[in-house]
Amino acid sequence: MKADRQLILEDGSVYTGIGFGSRRDIICEVVFNTSCAGYQEILSDPSYTNQAVVMAYPLIGNYGLADEDYESRLIAPGALIVRDLCDDPSNFRSTCSVRDLFEEKEIPGLCGVDTRRLVRNIRDHGARRGILTDISVPAEEGVRRILDALIPHDAVARCSCRKKWYSRTSNPRFHIVAVDCGMKLNIVRMLNRRKCNLTIVPYDTGSEEILAMKPDGVFISNGPGDPADVPEIVEMLKGLHGQVPLFGICLGHQLIARSYGAKTYKLKFGHRGGNHPVKELSTGRIEMTSQNHGYAVEEASLEGTGLKVTHINLLDGTIEGLSRESDKVFSVQYHPEAAPGPQDSIQILDRFLDMMKRG
Repeated sequence: MKADRQLILEDGSVYTGIGFGSRRDIICEVVFNTSCAGYQEILSDPSYTNQAVVMAYPLIGNYGLADEDYESRLIAPGALIVRDLCDDPSNFRSTCSVRDLFEEKEIPGLCGVDTRRLVRNIRDHGARRGILTDISVPAEEGVRRILDALIPHDAVARCSCRKKWYSRTSNPRFHIVAVDCGMKLNIVRMLNRRKCNLTIVPYDTGSEEILAMKPDGVFISNGPGDPADVPEIVEMLKGLHGQVPLFGICLGHQLIARSYGAKTYKLKFGHRGGNHPVKELSTGRIEMTSQNHGYAVEEASLEGTGLKVTHINLLDGTIEGLSRESDKVFSVQYHPEAAPGPQDSIQILDRFLDMMKRG
């Protein structure tokens, strides 16, 4: 088939391909994911809100989509960009194809793209915005439209739940309040399996309301965007310091750091994939982790916060874990629940349970 759509980046580079899903134009930050499998979980991960996801692995859609494997009710990315899109899945569990899903949800997609060249551009020069549009649009016009477009700062508000909801298990040992910043369902499943009842609350719930629920612990979830965009969560966390065991992952990790006065910064192209090696400093243990974030905690800003670095990323030395034992607080930058990805770090959930057991 002949190319009919294109991705124009704000540096003026052009990547042509064949459109699928919606034909509407969309402007997003363009990021890449290096996972070889798990595209359904990636598509339903709210952390990709406002982003166009480039899959570095060339073949996407070959095992279709299964109703049980979604990580949220959302199809989160603004767009999907792939090399080869399979329209004939081979999987007895599959209920539809990626193309069918994108047509149903009216989300733009682009296939037939030289994703090797695109990923290398992002890797070398950093994540940037792009526009997915008709092939007839000149590159100069595309760049102008990108630069004129406002950068959204409401990603967490868009994907957080609107009202609190519950996920219960039999013979529960603990009650956890989970703050939904864009939470994946597998973290709920993992905590339920560990005999925890969960009350999931919107991102803008106040600390007094959370403490009134008498939780044994509070969990701050993953989510999209810049942690500086949600100061209300930082203020809520300040009200929880020392009051209740506190555990955060991904965006939750960054927000906990900011609540103690640390700073965060934007990474060049982020960490998105299922093969990031992380070292636990106290034991020397190395885990392969699943990650999806574009920001990190600034190490120099930790001085005077009382936070201790517990984990580091072995690829670039960035901070992957923090703790403050006196306040019963700890956090990790990666996704211990995986989905998709390796399950090396699931035991970090047991550390949260041990902390709640000690009170």
